[in-house]
Amino acid sequence: MRAFLLAAAVLGAALAPARAEPVLLHAAGSLREAMGEATRAFEAGPGGAPVSSRFGPSGLLRDEIAGGTKAEVFASANMEHPLSLTRSGRAGPTVLFARNRLCALVRPGLAVTTETLLDRMLDPSVKLGTSTPGADPSGDYAWLAFRRAEAARRGSRAALEAKALRLTGGPDSPKPPPDRSLYGLIVGKGDADIFLTYCTNAALALREVPGASSVQLPEEIAVGADYGLTVMRGASEAAYGLALFILSPDGQAILARHGFTTVGAPAEAGN
Repeated sequence: MRAFLLAAAVLGAALAPARAEPVLLHAAGSLREAMGEATRAFEAGPGGAPVSSRFGPSGLLRDEIAGGTKAEVFASANMEHPLSLTRSGRAGPTVLFARNRLCALVRPGLAVTTETLLDRMLDPSVKLGTSTPGADPSGDYAWLAFRRAEAARRGSRAALEAKALRLTGGPDSPKPPPDRSLYGLIVGKGDADIFLTYCTNAALALREVPGASSVQLPEEIAVGADYGLTVMRGASEAAYGLALFILSPDGQAILARHGFTTVGAPAEAGN
């Protein structure tokens, strides 16, 4: 509760006049289901307002906003992208609102455990998929895991970076289908044998791909993801209301139901 009140004081310090237009939310693709539920709850609650949501790779969304695309609330899968908008003066303060972790989504029929994961990732016969570094924090986190693998096994970083298939998250990557898990489609079709993605994404994919598995990364290469939230300068009062709802106990409970670690909980190993 103390963290929520502090965040509320920071984000609500200078409310702009209310408007009739929908709140413009830009959010990481990994937040699609959680933010969908959160925005519906916000819209239906006291003082709620309509929300127009755009989901995508956080790096690409940041570039759009920095380039002048109209936005009000930005929920990113890392802290760096919203902080860059804060530092440029386009946005107010950035606050941590959720955490995630990197997992390995494994296709049906491939036996992988946490203990054997790095061996499987390095196996030349295994197709290793990731998102696109720079454009999507998920890709950045995968590359961080590769750098950590180097400390565990010399030569791993170069081998993993060379073989990784950047299948999602780039400007020209396939768009996620509205009613399916893109990662489930990728491993289901065999485009990747192992795909490094957020644990929340992997959990959604498992619902659609019988026999697939989600494997925790070993401690030596584990990577945690801190999610950052900011509100653009000049945003409406309703936009600040949405941000405060996301940070509220009700909003945090929604995120927790979708597999995210909330800001009041201890950080996972690997951050």
